[in-house]
Amino acid sequence: MAVTIKSSREIELMREAGKILAKTHEELERALKPGMSTLDIDRIGEEIIRSYGCIPSFKNYNGYPASICVSVNDEVVHGIPTKKHIIQEGDIVSLDAGVIYKGYHSDAARTHGIGEISPEARKLIEVTRQSFFEGIKFAKAGNHLNDISAAIQAYAESFGYGVVRDLVGHGIGSHLHEDPEVPNFAMRRKGIKLQPGMTLAIEPMINAGSWEVVWLDDDWTVVTEDGSLSAHYENTILITEGEPEILSLNV
Repeated sequence: MAVTIKSSREIELMREAGKILAKTHEELERALKPGMSTLDIDRIGEEIIRSYGCIPSFKNYNGYPASICVSVNDEVVHGIPTKKHIIQEGDIVSLDAGVIYKGYHSDAARTHGIGEISPEARKLIEVTRQSFFEGIKFAKAGNHLNDISAAIQAYAESFGYGVVRDLVGHGIGSHLHEDPEVPNFAMRRKGIKLQPGMTLAIEPMINAGSWEVVWLDDDWTVVTEDGSLSAHYENTILITEGEPEILSLNV
């Protein structure tokens, strides 16, 4: 699949998908509290997405059984919601969600602290979020993909954090995952030249310790190999003639 340039109509649909996804994340953040199960979070998320007339992108995607990926503490991504996994005060919870609006996807992730969290956890969440914004400073027509990737890595590693190598961001549009892959770390090659109309899901996954990860036996949940905390921040963005437009963040 080649990198697709979206038409103005496609961009409008992706804008709408992004607005709905941003609202979904805002509502989920308000709902989070100690004592709820990760399955409760998934149910609430799916209800919200469907209330806007959208379809959850992740439900049954390659066999994934839920609408919201709920990853807690040392879980990096793709945590499968269950009624047994109860979130506690002091946990950090990464929520990754996608919506399909009239055939077009938006994909975004946020990491939240539950109640009072440690200063270390708070800093990891803030740095992970900021690494996204450091990266998209370079998400401009004429730059190369690697400019984004290298900026994310340089910022996160300046705090001594590990930048996950086994998972990357991606193009997005009428498919959830499109070309190109968008690493959060510098590559040897410059990558594609960015052009107006490209839509990308940029998603730093940052560990407090080593960058290395392992997959659990469920074949989905990815955890840090050293048991350190992990945070995830993602938005769907549009490359324009000027500054990038963040489609999945209501400002």
